[in-house]
Amino acid sequence: MKHITSLLRGILRAHAVPSLIGAVAIIIAVIASRGAGGATAAAPTVKNVVLVHGAFADGSSWDKVIPLLEATGLHVTAVQNPLSSLADDVAATKRAIANQDGPVILVGHSWAGMVISEAGNDPKVAGLVYVAAIVPDENQSADDVLKPYSPPPGLAEAKPDAGGFLSLSRKGIDEDFVPDVPAAERAIVYATQGPWNSACLGDKVSAPAWTTKPSWFIAVNDRMLSPEYEQAIAKHIHATTTTLPTGHVPMLSKPKEVAAVIIDAANKAGQR
Repeated sequence: MKHITSLLRGILRAHAVPSLIGAVAIIIAVIASRGAGGATAAAPTVKNVVLVHGAFADGSSWDKVIPLLEATGLHVTAVQNPLSSLADDVAATKRAIANQDGPVILVGHSWAGMVISEAGNDPKVAGLVYVAAIVPDENQSADDVLKPYSPPPGLAEAKPDAGGFLSLSRKGIDEDFVPDVPAAERAIVYATQGPWNSACLGDKVSAPAWTTKPSWFIAVNDRMLSPEYEQAIAKHIHATTTTLPTGHVPMLSKPKEVAAVIIDAANKAGQR
């Protein structure tokens, strides 16, 4: 590059032709804006990803996806939700968003679809990725969202304790929550699950962020949510939709495919 620039300037000094000066300046600018293989690709406009887990889970549910995202240069944070109320989970998510140094792709799995629909109104959030998620309309609770659909089999395996916090039985984990991961992984999911306050089902989202932010949706062959619901809600919110032949927690069973959707959102959200 320096050799080409020096050569062109030498020609100008030796053969001062004023009419060529502007043309040569344009040539130099074009060469400077190109790499050896042509025009350089635009860098992603969003560099930060905040991952929000759902009910019966914790931040480790993203442990296969995080390295795939970081390998592309994305900065990733996984929220640890208390699962005690919508307000508490939204507060935890907002703290994570506040710690980012720029625009954010906000990703929510299952119950966390409610959480990111509320927290996603933060001005830093550039796009939303829903993973087998509950997505509300204005002033809807999770109960409101799911009422029109037949209860999936996994919900019968959610057992309350004395305080009203729900946990999945081992049968529910093995057959409904993560049926398509190895037995050793299912055992870890069972041991690390986060009990979920049943009162969360009645908590309402006032103004869902998907009405003003671009969204992506990953739908699956679910036993914790109705597959018909997932297809319907993805269409309703005009999400860019990917359907995977897997169970309720695709981050563990299809991490590459989930990461690809999040990367797509990071590349495109800032352009909309």
